[in-house]
Amino acid sequence: MTNHPAAPGLILLNGDFRTLDPLKPRARAVAIAGNRIVAVGRNDTIKSMAHGQTEFIDLNGRLALPGMTDSHFHFYDWALGRRNLVLTDVRSFGELIERVAAAAREKPRGSWILGQGWNEADWPENRIPTKRELDAAAPNHPVMLWRCDLHLAVVNSRALELAGIREDTPDPPEGVIGRDEHGSPDGILREMAPNLVKSVIAEPSEEETVEAMCEGISALHGMGLTGLNDVRIPGGIEWVPAFRSWQRIRAAGGLDLRCWASIPCERLNDAIALGLRTGFGDDRLRIGHVKFFADGGMGARTAWMIDPYLDAGLGMPLAPMEELIAAVDRADQAGFAVMIHAIGERANRELTTLFESLEHKRSQTPCRKTARPLLRHRIEHVQMIRPQDLERLARLDVVACVQPHNMILDINMIDKCVGARGKWTYSFRAMLDAGIPLLLGSDCPVASPSPLVAIHAAVTRQREDGTPPGGWYAQHRISVAEAVQALTTTPARAYGLQDELGSITPGKKADLIVLDRDIFTIDPAEILHAQVDLTIFDGRIVHRSARF
Repeated sequence: MTNHPAAPGLILLNGDFRTLDPLKPRARAVAIAGNRIVAVGRNDTIKSMAHGQTEFIDLNGRLALPGMTDSHFHFYDWALGRRNLVLTDVRSFGELIERVAAAAREKPRGSWILGQGWNEADWPENRIPTKRELDAAAPNHPVMLWRCDLHLAVVNSRALELAGIREDTPDPPEGVIGRDEHGSPDGILREMAPNLVKSVIAEPSEEETVEAMCEGISALHGMGLTGLNDVRIPGGIEWVPAFRSWQRIRAAGGLDLRCWASIPCERLNDAIALGLRTGFGDDRLRIGHVKFFADGGMGARTAWMIDPYLDAGLGMPLAPMEELIAAVDRADQAGFAVMIHAIGERANRELTTLFESLEHKRSQTPCRKTARPLLRHRIEHVQMIRPQDLERLARLDVVACVQPHNMILDINMIDKCVGARGKWTYSFRAMLDAGIPLLLGSDCPVASPSPLVAIHAAVTRQREDGTPPGGWYAQHRISVAEAVQALTTTPARAYGLQDELGSITPGKKADLIVLDRDIFTIDPAEILHAQVDLTIFDGRIVHRSARF
């Protein structure tokens, strides 16, 4: 046990603390004073530190872990989207259309019907709805429904009309307007094209946004999350209302999360002109990475490939590589770390080359060695990467942020569109074995924000029903311990906060969670059913289940 002069206000006893501190990996009790862990050790020793005002909580043998960080979360969109149609549980094409029709019966005529989360790859029909079906379900309402990956949305005729999208409307930069056999828009919008419709939907008020975000923060505490990286979506048009709301919540004392807020690439020049840098802020709210996109998504067949899809072409880069290279170099020189979305194998190959070139420039320019960004650059998703490119990536000072949740959603789709080349997708085991630092993110609202869902997916590579037997490309499974590290100690190091967060260690911030079962010893299939009984953030209890 490590002693500390502060008297504890809270003592947790009879727990199974997996501290993730290599100097003391297991303990039975923890003392907390203010917002810090002051001692970790045996029950009797920790209990002796108490004073008259100390609160005791008996964990009754429950597993305790450091608070978890989701490193890729579209929080603003999720928080607001919880108030719209949530379509993640839709199991067929017909059910989706009925959900829209039911909403049309309930909502005032002319009001928007918005939703997100559908995944046609898991439906028996395996087809994307068009404006024709949406028109029949909601003839008097504009409709916009985002696919689960946020790279494609479907809209009806009323929405197309309001957005001014007609037969002669050209595709926007980095976007595709789907068209029928007659050349008329069919309601399927890919990549940046949905922003044409999104731009005519009235934004919620700041009060509504703050309220939704505060509700979201509380919900995340119940899942065991104490930190996240709020990542911008393509176009970045939500950056201003999102960051304004984060600041308002922080000023009011309600930001009980450690949040890194990313900046959309479209705002890079503005951020440089303001003199901002990655890391600006405090322990609750900081400026994070600048978000770029190298390509699209496999579901929309816009992820950039080396070889064609089995049912489409090569996909597409979302920006010319020479423009992306110049922008990343400009961000790096200005002190901004970057995160770059890359799904397809060609996109990941090009980004590996980009970061090789950037590191060479740094080595040849002494002033850039000392002026480098506070955080390391990242590739988001690294969904499909050839083994030779993975080896090159491992030699770079770059972090990979991956999404096990998405893998479960993508199994059928990847089998269909790339076949046996799916062995190069979601290759978590190979990444860790190569020495690449691995962060886990949910990509929520693309998938569930629960870190326990991420752990289950990474460890089993199976759906909730246990399929496919043995796991999908099971050679890429990782252990529970490795998945937990990717949600705790690895993000702490990646964000330069290893002395403050990531483990249950005396002197560090008191962010920790207690589960109702031991995810290290139960059948991995049962991890999905584990519940968070207690969440402590900054030394305060922010979630307590009825079981306590």
